[in-house]
Amino acid sequence: MRMKPWYPCLILLVALAFVSCAAAPPKLPVDKHSVPAGSQVTFKGKTFRLLGDPVSVGDPLPSSLLVESKDMSSVDLSKIRDRVLFLSIVPSIDTKVCEAQTHVLAEEGDEMSNIVERITVSRDTPFAQMRFAEAAGLDDVRYLSDYKQGTFGRSLGLLTDDLMLLARAVVLVDKWGIVRYIQVVPEMTHLPDMDAAFKKAAELAVEK
Repeated sequence: MRMKPWYPCLILLVALAFVSCAAAPPKLPVDKHSVPAGSQVTFKGKTFRLLGDPVSVGDPLPSSLLVESKDMSSVDLSKIRDRVLFLSIVPSIDTKVCEAQTHVLAEEGDEMSNIVERITVSRDTPFAQMRFAEAAGLDDVRYLSDYKQGTFGRSLGLLTDDLMLLARAVVLVDKWGIVRYIQVVPEMTHLPDMDAAFKKAAELAVEK
């Protein structure tokens, strides 16, 4: 039986469709809800308490020292004024969910005002943060490390017991150093609602 001339094209299209579907990365779930700082979160269904002094919207950002990944200098974010701080807080930069969250922060956040400073905070070492930034090409985000004692996480009520990692969260701080938005993701393997956080950051950027 002679093959019809359009059969090879059909076979090629079917093969390409199969490859495209197989190669498509799984869509990560996004949590729209938040739990209070200082309460508890889950990691793959297992519950962990959040240690430290819980921060709330309307509180000044607590003073604590982080380490700047680029030069190992100490940074106290509570001292910064006239900038909106978009704090993208992740458990570990080397996991797929944290990587996805940082890509969204860097790529979709590019459209925000320069007044909004995008910062990734984790307990990874500064060296691991820099390795990630260089490999991913995401060097327009600032990386700060809480690797020493987890004092930043404790100051916000976002340090998980047992794991001793930071809970996944987004915290927005206005130009006067006041916390104006918090989402603590209930399940650590889910992404935060970055769209809602971007919208709030844009509102804070134009406040006078």
